[in-house]
Amino acid sequence: MTIILEMLPYFLLMLVRVTSFFLIAPVFSMRGVPTQFKIGLAFFLTLFAISASTSEAVILIDGYYLFLIAKEVFIGVALGFTAALLLYAVQVAGAFIDFQMGFALANVMDPQTGAQVPMIGHFKYTLALLFLLIVDGHHLMLDGVMRSFQFVPIETVSFSLESGEMARFMSTLFLQMFLIAVQIALPVVGAVFLIDVALGILAKTVPQLNIFAVGFPVKIFAGFIMLLLVMPFFFFILQSLFEKIIVSMAELIKLLGA
Repeated sequence: MTIILEMLPYFLLMLVRVTSFFLIAPVFSMRGVPTQFKIGLAFFLTLFAISASTSEAVILIDGYYLFLIAKEVFIGVALGFTAALLLYAVQVAGAFIDFQMGFALANVMDPQTGAQVPMIGHFKYTLALLFLLIVDGHHLMLDGVMRSFQFVPIETVSFSLESGEMARFMSTLFLQMFLIAVQIALPVVGAVFLIDVALGILAKTVPQLNIFAVGFPVKIFAGFIMLLLVMPFFFFILQSLFEKIIVSMAELIKLLGA
C-alpha cells in the first residue's frame, strides 16, 4: 500500500502527459470518440508505461508538483500538435483545390473541431484519417508517446533545449506542412489552371461565348476527373506524410530530452 501511494504522484504525471496528447492528436481528439473511452485508454496506457518504468525517484505533491503538471501538459500538447499540424496539410491542400475549382464558399462543418472547413479538404482529410487507421499510424503515435517517458524524465522540470532549437523545429514543421500541401494539390490545381488559360484564350477568340456560364461547369468536371486520376498519388503522398509525423515526433522528443 505504501508503494502504491509513493507511485501515485508519478502515475498522475504520466496520465497528464497521455491525456494532453489525446486533446489534440489526430483520431484521438475527434468529438465522435467518447470521453470515457479516451480517459480509460489513457489510464491503461499509463498503467503499462509505469509498469515498464525503471525510475526510482520519489515525487512529493507540493508547489513544485504544479510545475511538473504544467511541463507534462506542454509535452503532451506539443506531441499532439506535431502530429496534427502535419496532417492538417491535407486540409490546406483541399483549400487550394476548392479555391481553384470554385468551391471556396462551399464549406462544411468539421465534426472534430466544430469549424468551417473546405469541402474537398474535409473529404481528403477523412480519407487520410481512414488510411492512418488502416496502416496502424495511431499505434505508432501511441508508441511515440510511450517512448517519450524514456527521453523526457517525469521528475524534472527543466528541458535540454539549445538556443533556437525549438523555433527552428517549428519553422521546419510549418514548411514541411505547406510543401506537402502543395504536392497534394499541385496536379488538380495545375490542371484547372490550364483550363483557365484555355478559357481565357477562347474568350478572346470567340467574344460571343459566355465564358462564365461555360467555365464553371468545365472546371468542376475537370477537377473531379483529376481528383479521381491522382488518387493513387494522393495515398503515396500520405505514406510519406505519416513517416514525417513519426519522425517529427521523435525529433521533438529528442529536442526536449537530449
